[in-house]
Amino acid sequence: MDIRHEYLNFFASKGHEIIPSAPLVPNDATLLFTNAGMVPFKSIFTGDEPRPTPPIRTSAQTCIRAGGKHNDLDNVGYTARHHTFFEMLGNFSFGEYFKREAIAYAWEFVTQVLKLPKERLYVTVHESDDEAFGLWCEHIASERIYRFGDKDNFWQMGDTGPCGPCSEIFYDQGSEHFNSPEDYMGGDGDRFLEIWNLVFMQYERNEKGELSPLPKPSIDTGMGLERVTAIMEGKFSNYDSSLFMPIIDEIAKICAKPYEYESGASYRVIADHIRSTTFLLAQGVSFDKEGRGYVLRRILRRAVRHGYLLGIKEPFMYRLVDRLCEIMAGAYPYLLEKKEFVKQMVKLEEERFFATLAAGIELFNKELESTSGEIFSGEVAFKLYDTYGFPLDLTSDMLRERNMRVDEAKFDELMNEQKRRAKAAWVGSGDGASASGDFKLLLEEFGENEFIGYESLVSEAKVLGLLDAEYKKVQSLGANQSGWVMLDRTPFYATSGGQAGDRGELAGVASVVDTQKFFGLNLSKIDTKTEIKVGQAVTARVGCERAQIARHHSATHLLHAALRAVLGEHITQAGSSVESDRLRFDFTHPKALSGDELSRIESFVRAEVAAAADTLVEIMDLESAKNSGAVALFGEKYAENVRVLSIGASKELCGGTHVANTAEVGAFFIVKESGVSAGVRRIEAVCANAAIKYADELRSELAGLYAEIKNTDLLAGVRKLKGEIKALKDELKQAASSASVAGEKVGETLVFVGEFGGDIKAKIDELKNQHDSVVVMLFKSSDDKVQVAAGVKGAGLKAGELVKFAAGILGGGGGGRDDFATAGGKDASKLGEAMAAAKELIKTKLA
Repeated sequence: MDIRHEYLNFFASKGHEIIPSAPLVPNDATLLFTNAGMVPFKSIFTGDEPRPTPPIRTSAQTCIRAGGKHNDLDNVGYTARHHTFFEMLGNFSFGEYFKREAIAYAWEFVTQVLKLPKERLYVTVHESDDEAFGLWCEHIASERIYRFGDKDNFWQMGDTGPCGPCSEIFYDQGSEHFNSPEDYMGGDGDRFLEIWNLVFMQYERNEKGELSPLPKPSIDTGMGLERVTAIMEGKFSNYDSSLFMPIIDEIAKICAKPYEYESGASYRVIADHIRSTTFLLAQGVSFDKEGRGYVLRRILRRAVRHGYLLGIKEPFMYRLVDRLCEIMAGAYPYLLEKKEFVKQMVKLEEERFFATLAAGIELFNKELESTSGEIFSGEVAFKLYDTYGFPLDLTSDMLRERNMRVDEAKFDELMNEQKRRAKAAWVGSGDGASASGDFKLLLEEFGENEFIGYESLVSEAKVLGLLDAEYKKVQSLGANQSGWVMLDRTPFYATSGGQAGDRGELAGVASVVDTQKFFGLNLSKIDTKTEIKVGQAVTARVGCERAQIARHHSATHLLHAALRAVLGEHITQAGSSVESDRLRFDFTHPKALSGDELSRIESFVRAEVAAAADTLVEIMDLESAKNSGAVALFGEKYAENVRVLSIGASKELCGGTHVANTAEVGAFFIVKESGVSAGVRRIEAVCANAAIKYADELRSELAGLYAEIKNTDLLAGVRKLKGEIKALKDELKQAASSASVAGEKVGETLVFVGEFGGDIKAKIDELKNQHDSVVVMLFKSSDDKVQVAAGVKGAGLKAGELVKFAAGILGGGGGGRDDFATAGGKDASKLGEAMAAAKELIKTKLA
């Protein structure tokens, strides 16, 4: 049985609209990932968005819990139910139906569609919810209904806002399989498994904690697909179901070791993590050093480490993508479209980590050499975790062979400190303006205002509303004040899709310095010249920058088409910025572009400009637009009817402003190509007036170079200069290496301490080869920093201790072997002090 399909069709038969799964990256600054089925509808439940039509919906929502507040990562693989990636089946009512229908639908689906035996089903309700108890009694015996308190059966979005009691359906997996002291209804055992949660959203909680009834009570339900699949297949662990076992079997083939559940946590971690890794990459998230990209990297590297524990010492995760697509691409076709790209990105990241893994093992071995006793440094264990990706259990396993253990108290201290920093970084990440402004009042009073800027750059308009600089609703703004204006019909384009918001003026009244969207409202930021009032008639005029912005926006579309033509269909937009004097386009690609590729991309765009093709704008429904070949951004929230722009070779969904003919784009230059993060590249370019300015600046710089080099053949002049520089460097190197360092005999040992400008390692080796008992300590300063190196032969001293001592004076650190060690210092002003102290220390130790 295709449970996902059956669920959606069941609720469609009850009048619900089937909504596709929303992106894993939500349109919500307070969330790292979409972590529940209701997230896409959050603003509807809170009243920030109007009720949709129809007001009842159903979805199979992909979710991730692997970062931020909702983080199951450390439990994954070690329990039967935890996952980083999972699917939540849900049905939602926005004030249309309530408890009676929600309960009846749930019971009908569980007993008549899934045909789960009624004698194995139990229900919980909130202890105060007599209504839900009574309704359930119409379907199930009262002795199978349990009442619990707020902890188990009350749901709330936050400390304030919509909330309400909930009711859960449980499945009894049998006392013959689960009979621990916790295997009772309400216990922590696995016998009674929750499969469906029905949230009855009927209250609003205020800042004082008081509850008041909502005018339109709503329904939010969630049923975990992985849990229900396991139950339907008679399995007691989600990982034993058909959603995971094909992947686990593939892992067993790769590592050539049979999978056994009791010892198979590593297999389960990998099987889970390839799901979240693949879906995130396919939806445009890239490996990165922070934010969502960092969580993605951590997920993949955790899986690779578990592969390492299974004996896999080369990239292997990318080989699992094919099997995952076999299981899930039927429901999510974009996985097939992105499969080869995902495999390429996963393999590259694996290769990076395997290189890091080797470096981590080197650090581990180095620490072992300097460790006496049974306790391994907690600081080093944390560095292995934080810098090299070693989990504590891997470090512990490697130590166990040597009868050693980690200083876990210190490790935990550093880990908790990191968690505190991470938590602090996410606090307050929401949109302050949205949280504090009176936008909702304007939306309730007027609805969304009309944008007429495609057709007209000048318009007569009426001031519907005004906000002051703190986003609070006011009736007027005085002269020389800043604020925001809402016009009934506005020609000003609001920042969207990477395009900068329009500037301009309200003739004689105010300068328009920016235009933004808030909850669908098109608002322009103004600096007033005279007083402006609500209800006032004004003349709105878009500034001249719009024409140049439109040119750069159309050039971005042509660039996107060029990238796909030259590099391949895997290219996906990963961000853009369009301004009057430049454009920036981020896209998914695994490596830097060659000079030839950049030249071909530039030529492609210029050919499209020269073709002077008219821009075609069509309005059509979303499905028709996609079927016509229009490129849509994954995760972008589109309306039912969309605007399709055909600009030369480009055909994309876009709400921005554009040229009427490609010839208007004018000259086009790629200014820079660079990396943004792993797998994401960036092109910066200019066109039209900005391109002419760029060319003029290049010509001026070129003239300056000719004048400096004094050669009509620029390349020949540069080659000559490079030759002269190389000759001078060789002379300096020869002079430095031939310099001598004065030695002093202390007992039977020669001691050399001093500043040296050449290759200090080579000089130390030279002096060690010339003498049987010698201590050499050389210092080399550069750019306010100091390099220190020491070599010891036949003298009984430790080079590592010497450089550590000297580097401490210089504000740095380092170490190494007993016979040779290096260190670095940050304070060159203390060079003389460090040399004198080092010489005195050596003499003292040799005395």
